Amino acid sequence: MRYTESSLNTLRRTGDELADATVATLFERGEVGKFNTLMRYVSTAGAPLPDGLPDVAREYLEVTGAPPAWVDWGEMERARLFFIDNNVHISTALSFASMPACYVVPHVAKLLSATHGLDYPSKRMAETGQFTVHLMQPDAFEAGGRFIPAAQKVRLLHASIRHHLRREERWDTTALGTPICQEDMIGGQMFFSMLVLDSLHRLGIHMSEEGARAYYYAWRVVGAMLGVDQDAVPRTLDEARGFLDLYMLRHMGPSPEGAHLTRQLIDLYEEVVPGTFFDPVVSALIRHLVGDTCGDWLGVPRTSWDTVVKAVPHLIGVLETVEDRSPLGAWALDRLGHLTTVLELSSLTRGRVMHYAIPEHLKKDYDVSSSVPRTERWVPPAATVPRAGA
Repeated sequence: MRYTESSLNTLRRTGDELADATVATLFERGEVGKFNTLMRYVSTAGAPLPDGLPDVAREYLEVTGAPPAWVDWGEMERARLFFIDNNVHISTALSFASMPACYVVPHVAKLLSATHGLDYPSKRMAETGQFTVHLMQPDAFEAGGRFIPAAQKVRLLHASIRHHLRREERWDTTALGTPICQEDMIGGQMFFSMLVLDSLHRLGIHMSEEGARAYYYAWRVVGAMLGVDQDAVPRTLDEARGFLDLYMLRHMGPSPEGAHLTRQLIDLYEEVVPGTFFDPVVSALIRHLVGDTCGDWLGVPRTSWDTVVKAVPHLIGVLETVEDRSPLGAWALDRLGHLTTVLELSSLTRGRVMHYAIPEHLKKDYDVSSSVPRTERWVPPAATVPRAGA
């Protein structure tokens, strides 16, 4: 699939027809409050829907309550094993590469700044982490799993943001495109998949081509569940590279909102890290993973740790050697990965369970595997166009 400025411009004008219609009906009928209250009881797949749920919401949940028919479950299991084997590294990439990449796209940073979530960065990070953990559970798509309801709610959340911004006429669609349009949804999918793989490579993580391909495939399934047009989404890693390069070239740049969100991200993780000695590591990791140009656009401080962080791939190589040569070492590192993920989510949520709901108000004051062999090392597809900050 070849992407052009023209094809991406078409995607900029397109939202999510099903979710948009559902949200519009809920607002027209004044049923948003009831919907939000009852949806708190919809947390696992296959559970009976609560009595009193608005009909339009019930219909939406029934239509979107199953994964796409084309899912290859063997590939999904390979993705899960890849995640288990690399969960610490993936969490690092999501936090210090994927999120800053969102902030380096000015219209995305402006949109994020238009929601109350700007005031609660820990909530936004926890929801992202929790969503990924739900996806990689063995029962993610089975009765009792939590991923499908989470995806259904996120899709409606996106639609509600589009609804509010259009209704308030505070979003310049001519200049900025439809809020959370198809191009941006695919771009987000690339940030959480292709860019994560790029970051793992930059950190020196050994990945097989099979593992990288399976992880990307899992996020294709996520995209489908979130309303991404499957005729437009990249099918392969090579196509993903072409889309990501063109998307970033079209949109990336500095913005006050991007710098503000990045400062909040850095402050958040410096608060999570005990003491102050290691605080500069957060900024250094972001610079290492997104590059100096993007780091400067986002106002990421330069620190004495910038050089030290470049040694991370060598340290990881030593740890992976221990893991490969010792069953006890592999077990210990897997447990460390699990505990790190749980600790991070617990710290970000202050021990609370996260809920997704359609916000009734937005801000008014904005201006816009261990089973994966290490005998080979996957190398990301080459850039299709020069990218600043790479």
